[in-house]
Amino acid sequence: MASNANAAGGMNLGKFAQATELRQRIWFTLGALIIFRLLSFVPLPGIDPVSLAQVVDITQDNTGGGGILNVFNTFSGGSLERMSIIALGVMPYITASIVVQMAAALSPTLNAIKKEGESGRKKLNQYTRYGTVGLTAVQGYFLAVGLETLATAQGQQVIVSDSIMLFRLGAVISLVGGTMFLMWLGEQITSRGVGNGVSLIIMAGIVAQMPTELIQLFASGQTGAIPTGYVVGFLALFLALIFGICFMERAQRRVLIQYPKRAQQRGGMTQEKSHLPLKINTAGVIPPIFASSLLLMPLTVAQFLSGGVTDTASTSNELLLTITNALGRGGSLYLALYAGLIIFFCFFYTAVVFNPEETADNLKRYGGFIPGIRPGERTAEYLDYVLTRITVVGAAYLTLICLIPEFLSTQAGIQAFVLGGTSLLIVVNVTIDTVSQIQSHLLAHQYGDLIKKAKLKGGGQRR
Repeated sequence: MASNANAAGGMNLGKFAQATELRQRIWFTLGALIIFRLLSFVPLPGIDPVSLAQVVDITQDNTGGGGILNVFNTFSGGSLERMSIIALGVMPYITASIVVQMAAALSPTLNAIKKEGESGRKKLNQYTRYGTVGLTAVQGYFLAVGLETLATAQGQQVIVSDSIMLFRLGAVISLVGGTMFLMWLGEQITSRGVGNGVSLIIMAGIVAQMPTELIQLFASGQTGAIPTGYVVGFLALFLALIFGICFMERAQRRVLIQYPKRAQQRGGMTQEKSHLPLKINTAGVIPPIFASSLLLMPLTVAQFLSGGVTDTASTSNELLLTITNALGRGGSLYLALYAGLIIFFCFFYTAVVFNPEETADNLKRYGGFIPGIRPGERTAEYLDYVLTRITVVGAAYLTLICLIPEFLSTQAGIQAFVLGGTSLLIVVNVTIDTVSQIQSHLLAHQYGDLIKKAKLKGGGQRR
């Protein structure tokens, strides 16, 4: 047994060493991710890094690390707290892409463009790029204004530019250029590297933040700020969540598909069978990202508008503080709304990405059918019924994965968004997808070698 395993491992390493194209793709991917990390340390023009660090520290102390800014900062690998030229990361591109996908599913005009094939896909990608530029410009402007508000409220001089409008204009242009460059870099990784480029960029940002938060967690345990038992339990939960995510992301419901019997050359009849795989979690990581963004948006706006003040003399400040307290991370209202939004987006996005009627029509066109179910409308109804049932399981799984770390970390006083359910979902999903693509490249290389050997052998026999 051990010798067979060692032989298999040596053979896999030998195949990997022979796969020159795969090695080049991996090196290209690593080089692109290194460029992404280097850009995260290039600050926006007109910012004093020392004063900015003080503002960030004070803001985190006052808010406890809450707000959507912490989400953006995690996904951008800490670029937001350093106000680098890629502070917004690829989140505007992801938001624009999801909006275009939903619009294509709901709008007959965009749906017709989507069905045009490659030309339609290029048009939708162009719409996504336009949306990315617009979203980045709007978010960049409000980010610059919010930075000025926070710095003024805390008595810091972050902006070193003489003209405020010139700083805002430079910040918007720099942020738009940084996000568009990351979008282009992600497309290059997808075409010339291994894995999905945009997903790998997000994962690289999250992984880059993990060592810092783990060090802070251990330091809090050593100083007694957090009980040692809580730290050990949180790490055990962290590992258990990884195994649970790996299991559920690979889980699927296979629907049996049969095709009409066909006559063989020797006079017999054969019937082909296949399976239609339906993932338990069809929506992926979209529901937690959208839910956290929508839920933390009011909290972040309230923090920006209040400027960190605690004076409740005015009605506006009292309202802002009420919103901030009610939607604080870890509270019962926050957890209830978070769970509700995750469940809603699970069903909504699943309905967008999977069309039972279209799938039933495709099966009917190629002669496929589900045993015991009539082709056409009854097949669509059956697929919708099965998909609804497994989406209930997927929504419950996502809700538990996201809420359990949120609740326990709040109870223990641990502010570690990187170690939360959403971040783990992204890291595990991207890792599984990347490993699958590497295995596909190795299989393609192996089959290519077999085909070459077969051709050489056939040519030798003919001679």
